[in-house]
Amino acid sequence: MSTVSLGQGFVKESTKKRASTYSCTKMGNKACREKLRRERLNDSFLDLSSVLEPGRTDKTDKLMILSDAVRVLNQLRSEAKEFKVENERLEEEIVSLKAEKNDLHEEKLMLKAEKERIEQHLKAMSVANPGFVPPHLAAYHAGVNKMTFFPDYGMIPMLHYIPPSACDTSGDQELRPPAA
Repeated sequence: MSTVSLGQGFVKESTKKRASTYSCTKMGNKACREKLRRERLNDSFLDLSSVLEPGRTDKTDKLMILSDAVRVLNQLRSEAKEFKVENERLEEEIVSLKAEKNDLHEEKLMLKAEKERIEQHLKAMSVANPGFVPPHLAAYHAGVNKMTFFPDYGMIPMLHYIPPSACDTSGDQELRPPAA
């Protein structure tokens, strides 16, 4: 930056922004102070313009810069409101998910207690009188086209001793075709 004295308290400065700006050497002169204020204001407008749209030329008028600044501020306010609403929705979802997590934890504890109770009950049943029902009954397996015989004890059903392979009905239509 170069400085040239022009007399009567004015100095010509060559800056990057303006080639022929004059600034005062005396700070007491009201006209000089006003000129400095206008220069700072113009520099602030240029800075605001470069922040709003970096590719914009320096020749844009102040009214356009201010209207763009208002537009950008309104856009930022609306985005802030949208983010605030989204944040509240997410916080509500967090609360409901925490409540659901607590409910599932309680249900898990209840199921665990019930499982232990059933296991204890099952152990107590397996220790019961072994002379009443034999632990494993062997079923008489007949041929493919004959019915299987399962022993029973009078009116006590013995279905829980039927092997799963005997209960399979997936191939019934092939083994025993329907009568027409």
